[in-house]
Amino acid sequence: MKGVLLAGGTGSRLRPITHTGPKQLLPVANKPVLEYAVEDLKDAGITDIGVVLGHKGREAIQELLGDGSEYGVDITYIVQGNPLGLAHAAGCARDFVGDDDFVMYLGDNILKQGIEDLVESFQAGEYGAGIALQEVQNPSEFGIAETDADGAVTRLVEKPADPPSNRALIGIYVFSNDVFDVIEELEPSWRGELEITDAIQDLLEEGNPIDSHVVEGWWKDTGRPQDILDANRLVLEDVADDRAGEISTDAEVTGRVDLAPSARVEAGAVIRGPVSIEAGTTIGPGTYVGPYTSIGPDCELADVHVENTVLVGESEVTSAETIVDSLIGRNTRIGSAADERPAGRRLVVGENSNLKL
Repeated sequence: MKGVLLAGGTGSRLRPITHTGPKQLLPVANKPVLEYAVEDLKDAGITDIGVVLGHKGREAIQELLGDGSEYGVDITYIVQGNPLGLAHAAGCARDFVGDDDFVMYLGDNILKQGIEDLVESFQAGEYGAGIALQEVQNPSEFGIAETDADGAVTRLVEKPADPPSNRALIGIYVFSNDVFDVIEELEPSWRGELEITDAIQDLLEEGNPIDSHVVEGWWKDTGRPQDILDANRLVLEDVADDRAGEISTDAEVTGRVDLAPSARVEAGAVIRGPVSIEAGTTIGPGTYVGPYTSIGPDCELADVHVENTVLVGESEVTSAETIVDSLIGRNTRIGSAADERPAGRRLVVGENSNLKL
């Protein structure tokens, strides 16, 4: 079985953060989202992985993953080009997949329990596809599966106005090779895309049973800023206490703190875990870093209160303010305006920003 990892898309819901890089490389607990997917595939025994790229961020993704050897996998890159739907992305991988079955994994998803159970369930039967499902509160925003009393899939529909259930397809699928012939016959939906739900529905109507697996534990689609913060919080719940960096005897550090080598916590700083702090970062005097915060590499913090926040990296935060529930992009400078006249906020804000002052 092979893996097909989708790493295209524009990341429009994460702008302006994604103006300068692909959404799949945004960090959750200081690890790019895409790496979680690669690890899930490997843990399920899938080491031959095709990564489908769009127009944006190709070089950055290839630089991160390389040939896959660092992760114990073999990576082949496949260029989709224009994003014409998930089924189109899957179809682009036909030559790579060959005659094998394959897992298709959306690269901006994070799943607590991994995909081993989904893969094993599919391999135990004769299925046209296997789908991972989870109950959601907003089913009109997802592809939805309708099942009978025995849990067998009877119908799928994409973003229905009147959802037949609240069980959403979460972006992880297993397919037999038959899906490629179905994709070739698909017509674009009302959104102008080739929908993967339509492909699965056609497989079902052609007599191919569809395996369904309800995901236990949490799952996050990291397509919006709040989703990144939620995923960061969930992953940090299990972070190890690994204080490899330098901690002053006059600093106060409690809870589980993942402190990378060459990171420093200086005298007068307070850290309350769970927290992740990357290499080259300095937590200076008067700084409070509260729970569920991830601070990327090469940051400088001083005299600031930060909590439930993701700092991507290479940033300087020296404002004597409280920053909570925030996603702060790379190479950001947040300083103090206390001595400025006239008094007031001084901002340079990118397109599609969201501020609360």
